[in-house]
Amino acid sequence: MTCGRDYEALEAPTLGNLLRKLRDDRGVSRERLAFNAGVSASYITHLEKGDRGNPTREVVQALTRYLDRLEPLSISDRRQLTDLAGLPAEDFPTVAQLRAALTPDLHRILIQHRPDPAAFMDSRANVVAWNEGWADAFPGLVDDGNMLHWFFNNELATRVMVNWESDARQVVRWLRGLIGRSGNAAGFTDLIRELGAYPKFRQVWSEGGVAFAPHVWSLHLRNPVTGVRRRLYAQTGRLDSGVYPGQLLAVLGLPV
Repeated sequence: MTCGRDYEALEAPTLGNLLRKLRDDRGVSRERLAFNAGVSASYITHLEKGDRGNPTREVVQALTRYLDRLEPLSISDRRQLTDLAGLPAEDFPTVAQLRAALTPDLHRILIQHRPDPAAFMDSRANVVAWNEGWADAFPGLVDDGNMLHWFFNNELATRVMVNWESDARQVVRWLRGLIGRSGNAAGFTDLIRELGAYPKFRQVWSEGGVAFAPHVWSLHLRNPVTGVRRRLYAQTGRLDSGVYPGQLLAVLGLPV
């Protein structure tokens, strides 16, 4: 390190400086980028200087397409452009898309956590992947495919969850909080409509109330065949990725 040397001020990441870097890395002028993205060169200048508000999704997609054609963008750069432009995810990925995006390391987590239950779910409680311990702890859930559908429509849930009544109220409050935090209430419309077909859900939903799920909470489970009870700590954490950021939730059961 050289003492006494003047250094330029470091910049926090912005849409402008990222766009400028990606453009410079590809040796493309503002004018050429603007022409191929269908905007003016002055607009690109304003974006890079931070003089304009966030661009539309269509503009970001046009910029991304052209930059990617010149030299493929990494998944991280694509996501960073979208994030810095203030654009939330358009749609929820399907279960099939999430399963296809699971890496070997994520599958290894499920295997290594055995015999304790572990699973990955999406933000609408669809079960994406699981281990044997999960299938044993929540019989019938893997076939149902969705934690909320299982909870309110599968008779086994009331036998497995020792405190089903209080757990049901808590789950619905967490769902309300999750919908608000998602910024995409419309994406939950179909799920709420489906759950509304279950009288138990309609009753709890009508009570109102909102809460935010902690990272760790306790579960009191019963084996529906033997009647044996056990307690688990459920530890949750949102998994991030360049492909579907924030759309995958890990749930690990830890013995008390």
